[in-house]
Amino acid sequence: MSSRGPRRLLRWVIAAAVVVVVLAVAGPYVYFHFVEGSTPAPLSLKPDASQSASAGSTQGDSDSVAGSWTAGSGSTVGYRVQEVLFGQAHTAVGRSSSVTGAMTITGKTVRTASFSVEMATIHTDSSQRDAQFDGRIMDVAAYPKGTFTLSRPVSLAPLPAVGAVRTYTVTGKLALHGTTRTVTFPLTAERTASRIEVAGSIPVLFSKWNIPNPSFTGFVTTQNHGILEFLLDFTRG
Repeated sequence: MSSRGPRRLLRWVIAAAVVVVVLAVAGPYVYFHFVEGSTPAPLSLKPDASQSASAGSTQGDSDSVAGSWTAGSGSTVGYRVQEVLFGQAHTAVGRSSSVTGAMTITGKTVRTASFSVEMATIHTDSSQRDAQFDGRIMDVAAYPKGTFTLSRPVSLAPLPAVGAVRTYTVTGKLALHGTTRTVTFPLTAERTASRIEVAGSIPVLFSKWNIPNPSFTGFVTTQNHGILEFLLDFTRG
């Protein structure tokens, strides 16, 4: 009896296995690098060159920023999470512009500040990822908003000039998934002739907020933490 048949079958099995492995590795690579495109850059301030050039000579009065400020149009809140799909590292980024916020400044001190985002409006480039985020991970039906509330006043002294970017350390309460924790982190701020823009990022360890790890066993694995990032555009209101 000829052994060509079994040998030929074995070669086909090996070839098929190789194809499966190649597709498993190359598929995610092609998707991330050619189909999905580049990962959005972290949210940050983009200083106006003309204002930055005159920042050194435009110092405001102590009460020039005093009053009530409202964040809305132009503001963005989102997340960044590192994930691995079949050996290919990728950064998942979700964003939302359904953001509200408020800030009160007395003299050179920020007395109150807060912002919130509608969790169901945070979207990535993947509807499947978003479905998992809305459902088993963040359960947006039960916990529709994510909020941050300042718990300690922030001194702005010396008051920065228009166009100057400054870094401040803030402490407040971050509420996610029905759990509220105290967080302390740096943020950057810039004031223009009519606005105050603020950007920052808050590390979020999922277990501290009782958030299930986003990993899919055998398919996608993620780190046990992520970043909540924000860019707030405040106007007087």
